Amino acid sequence: MTRVKRGNVARKRRKKILKLAKGFRGSHSRLFRTAKQQVLKALKYSYIGRKNKKRYYRSLWIMRINASVRNYNINYSQFIYLLKKNNIALNRKILSQLSIVDNQAFTAIVKYVK
Repeated sequence: MTRVKRGNVARKRRKKILKLAKGFRGSHSRLFRTAKQQVLKALKYSYIGRKNKKRYYRSLWIMRINASVRNYNINYSQFIYLLKKNNIALNRKILSQLSIVDNQAFTAIVKYVK
C-alpha cells in the first residue's frame, strides 16, 4: 500500500483553529489542543450571545419607551394597547429612536393616541 502524506491537510486544519483562537490568552492561542477546546467554547458562547443580544435590545427599547411615555401620564402597556387600537404599526425600535432623536414626532404620536 502506498504511503499517504497528510501533512498539508493536517496543517491547514490546525492553522484554521489557531487563526480562530487568535487573541485568546496564554496557551489557549498557541497550543492546538487547548485552542481547539477554547474555540469550540467561544463559538458556543457567540451563538448564545447573538440570541441574548436580541433580548437585551428589545428590553432596552421597552425601557426607553416607558420612560418617555411616563412624561405624558401614561404607562408602557397602556401606550402599546392604544397604538394597536388605533392601528399604528410602529415597532418598539422605531418608537424608541423617535423618543430620543425626534421628540416632537413622538409627542405627536402620543397625543394622537390619547
